[in-house]
Amino acid sequence: MCIGIPVQVERCEALQASCTGRGKRYRIDLHLLGEQGVGTWVLAFQGAAIRVLSAAEAARIDAALDAVEAALRGASDFDAYFRDLVDREPQLPEHLRSA
Repeated sequence: MCIGIPVQVERCEALQASCTGRGKRYRIDLHLLGEQGVGTWVLAFQGAAIRVLSAAEAARIDAALDAVEAALRGASDFDAYFRDLVDREPQLPEHLRSA
């Protein structure tokens, strides 16, 4: 399975960025997004940044990845990983709602 992970730019030089995410350091190609400022969160997939993220979105993705790791360890309670979804009714994405 291939998944993107959120990483934060620490240094950017000639469309190559030094980033950290999930406790590791990465060298990320920025050709798809252009130069990004220090502190910017990006979604990285196979060594390339594919989308700029807000800090909140990066945190939600990190929490979901933590849930996957917990599931692999045999956990069965996932509410702590998806606090934004607990105690609310599911909603359709805007493009699927009737006018």
